[in-house]
Amino acid sequence: MVYKNLILRLIFSIIFAGIYLFALSNKYLMFTFGTIIYLFVFYEILKFFKINSKLIISYLLLSYSCFTLYFLIFFDFYIFNILIITIIMFDSFSYLIGILLGKYYIFKKISPKKTLEGYLGGIFFTNIFFLIYLFFIQTKIEIILFIILINLIIFISIIGDLIESYFKRINNIKDSSKYLPGHGGFFDRFDSFIASIILLTLYSSFNL
Repeated sequence: MVYKNLILRLIFSIIFAGIYLFALSNKYLMFTFGTIIYLFVFYEILKFFKINSKLIISYLLLSYSCFTLYFLIFFDFYIFNILIITIIMFDSFSYLIGILLGKYYIFKKISPKKTLEGYLGGIFFTNIFFLIYLFFIQTKIEIILFIILINLIIFISIIGDLIESYFKRINNIKDSSKYLPGHGGFFDRFDSFIASIILLTLYSSFNL
């Protein structure tokens, strides 16, 4: 079952990666793609989340407002893609290390499948990936600030995942929907982004 989910997860990840790569040609395509994802998340919340739904909607509205503000005022192609790549790397490595080596489960009452090994593996390999990247590619910002930003994104990604898991837990549902086989629903898949875009907008507002 685990490997079946892994294959499904991989297939849908490739599909989304292909759509995202197509949208890279134009920031307005990227904004449209993101807006469609938010609409699906709103739909999942309205349909499946009955407890604290107003709070969840408020959280999502805050995120989407930051998403819109970022694209209207602060958009930086390079930094935005760093956000996306960081989330993907951390999520992928955490998932794989958790499956292979995970023994110590943390946050059992909120997100019972998350392991310490998964988190540490995700943090370690994501940082290694970007250190290798920095070695070959010149960056617009200083390396130390770059690494700090990456790890802030990782931290907020974890918080976003736990927030979404908490909302599911109090609503007694396993997945936000079944619309994305291997991932669950759109809220499940994009929980880290929903939280992290708030961070990126705040970061950008202080770095004009």
